[in-house]
Amino acid sequence: MKLASYADGSRDGHLVVVSRDQTQAHYASGIATRLQQVLDDWGFIAPQLQDLSVQLNHGKLRHAFPFEPAKCLAPLPRPHGWAVVNADGAVRREAGALLGAGMPLRAAARCEPALMVIAGDLQAASDAAAALDALRLMGLAVDWRVDGELVATHAAPLVVTPDELGDAWAAGRLQAKLVALHNGSKLAPRDVAAVPADALVRLARLRALRTGQLAGVALGALDLTLAPGDSLHLDLKSADGHASLFCAIDLDLTPPAA
Repeated sequence: MKLASYADGSRDGHLVVVSRDQTQAHYASGIATRLQQVLDDWGFIAPQLQDLSVQLNHGKLRHAFPFEPAKCLAPLPRPHGWAVVNADGAVRREAGALLGAGMPLRAAARCEPALMVIAGDLQAASDAAAALDALRLMGLAVDWRVDGELVATHAAPLVVTPDELGDAWAAGRLQAKLVALHNGSKLAPRDVAAVPADALVRLARLRALRTGQLAGVALGALDLTLAPGDSLHLDLKSADGHASLFCAIDLDLTPPAA
């Protein structure tokens, strides 16, 4: 299933289920209103959302409506932590809220995309099998840094269960293509191979992970820094470059006031 949080004036937004083709959505009201509720009672709530997803994909929900990514907050706006695991195994532990995919930046910054992983509770020193079993949802995020300091983290509109990834997901590994457009000009696509369970094992090496903790698998910094007036389109697609897995992050860097 695919999930998103629609802006409704609250800090957490309202949970919606999104169709497989990302064209339709339906409020999850009556099942759960926030993603954190789902994570806290995954075994009970997730199957109900899955049933709703099946009905939505078959066009059987009368109150479905067109999905609009621009109306989304980050899927989990207030996580219990955000930590990114680099390719060398080093961990960067961050803090703070996640921003929606369209929230503008206010200062020039360096772009560091990551596969975002949401897991259930995971005991300290868990192995890869336990970590994979605890994996709930995945998405796309991007850290923005100025002089090495984190200034913002944006998240793509959707988080999805592994079964929604199709051929992009096999044996616990995501194989995809990172596509970026800077001011409308396409950068060279980058092949991505990520093993989320390995990142979770690394984070849980010394302490247990709590439901709602977000783990990131670093996908390598883009060789660019946004300047005032710039725009960036960032998307993680299927390996053939056709299907968007999590919807794109579209950002503008606000020009200075006149």
